[in-house]
Amino acid sequence: MPAPLSPILELRHLRTLQALKQAGNLLRAATLLNLTQSALSHQIKQLEEHHGAALFERKSVPVRFTPAGERLLKLADDVLPRVAEAERDLARLLQGEAGQLRIAVECHTCFDWLMPSMDVFRKRWPEVDMDIVSGFQADPIGLLHEHRADVAIVAEIDADEPVDYHALFRFEIVALLAHDHPLAHKTYLSAEDFASDTLITYPVPDDMLDVVRQVLKPAGINPPRRTTELTVAMLQLVASRRGIATLPLWAAQNYLKRDYVLAKPISAAGLTGKLYAACRPELSSKSYLIDFVASTRETSFLNLPNVELL
Repeated sequence: MPAPLSPILELRHLRTLQALKQAGNLLRAATLLNLTQSALSHQIKQLEEHHGAALFERKSVPVRFTPAGERLLKLADDVLPRVAEAERDLARLLQGEAGQLRIAVECHTCFDWLMPSMDVFRKRWPEVDMDIVSGFQADPIGLLHEHRADVAIVAEIDADEPVDYHALFRFEIVALLAHDHPLAHKTYLSAEDFASDTLITYPVPDDMLDVVRQVLKPAGINPPRRTTELTVAMLQLVASRRGIATLPLWAAQNYLKRDYVLAKPISAAGLTGKLYAACRPELSSKSYLIDFVASTRETSFLNLPNVELL
């Protein structure tokens, strides 16, 4: 009778398999776990060699697990939530159960990813009181100092502010055009392409608009403006040839799926924005804050198009 296999399974192996299932391929799973792709592949190869069986089909897109892989994935789905729950229970015992997260945002489109992230967080921390500070906030960091907010979602790090910044993700920003716009044939839009048309934006200061801050201002271009509070109104204006708008790809994707407008990259390299969660230093060590950042990163990475973790 052959000797029984000595167990080598660790939680990291189970997290690897679960991330591979969620992300769909090795590269995205490695990003989700903050590992290199080679380190992730090594973990899987170690498991496969130990058990003498492949865990997934290498050429399947999205990833398709073998029966052996499905069995270990079931173990991961059973064990990892219980481990995470136990860790949260320990944190509650050590740090107390009560908490509050009042969230201030400086971008109109943040709610597209923030609400799903909050839904995930509430299930994990039902005793933490979550709320969104109503209305658009031109100075969300100031609300932290006034103790009117606990977390501020911001696009830039200000090293002079005495707050902690937690990296969330980087995202693609695209230009939106009508199908019959004169620039519709272009592969991408340059700064000069914006000079001859109206730029449709939300009513926010220029330093909060990535296209102005990163593209137009450095080129000395200041096109005519038109503003609206509503994304749907912005896209209606674009479709009616009233101007060009720029939005994160996730905010425009439903309109693009319906072929309502066209999306074009901004500059040959593309335009990207970044988002951070800022908080007062004394909140950074709280387990529920750490989990809020982690769940926001994970939920956004898995559900938004063209998002990269910072």
